[in-house]
Parts: sequence; structure tokens; C-alpha cells
Amino acid sequence: MTHEIYIYILIMSAVTLAIKILPLTLIRGEIRNVTLRSFLYYVPYVTLAVMTFPAIIYATQSKISGALALLIGIAAAFFGASLFQVAVFCCAIVFFSELLLI
Repeated sequence: MTHEIYIYILIMSAVTLAIKILPLTLIRGEIRNVTLRSFLYYVPYVTLAVMTFPAIIYATQSKISGALALLIGIAAAFFGASLFQVAVFCCAIVFFSELLLI
């Protein structure tokens, strides 16, 4: 049983290293494909969104208050509020909506 864990760790580390090292060794020149460049440009933003949006919904006691704060935050950012103002609006919405819902 304990020897299997070492095999799993070895395989996971090999896969992780392969994912990180292979692109550096195989792609040496500039990427000229417009579609691939566009895809690689948006990967960090999509990754951040995929990690952030579920956390916004599930970080509160009720999903309704999280979704409401998300909608208010998007609206506030759309109308030009700063990041600090958006954060304050969202925190206030979660606070008051959870007071009313519970």
C-alpha cells in the first residue's frame, strides 16, 4: 500500500514536469498563428474567472446572496466604480442580504 503512493507521486511529478518543460523545449520560435496567439492570450483571464466565480457564489452562507453580490459587482464595475468601491458594494450586499435571508 505505501509503495503505491510513491508510484503515484512519481507519475504525477512526471506529468507535471512534462506539461511545463515540453512547451519550452519544443517551441523555440515566435508563434505566428493568430488563432493560437489569441488563445494563449486569453488563457490567464479564463483561468482566473473559472477559479473566481464559483468562489464568489459558494463563499457566502447562501448562494442567493453570493449571486446578488456578483450581479451588483458587475453592474458597479460596468458603471465605472473602482475596484475598492466594487468590493465594498459586494460586501455590503452580502452582509445585508444574509441579514434579511436568515
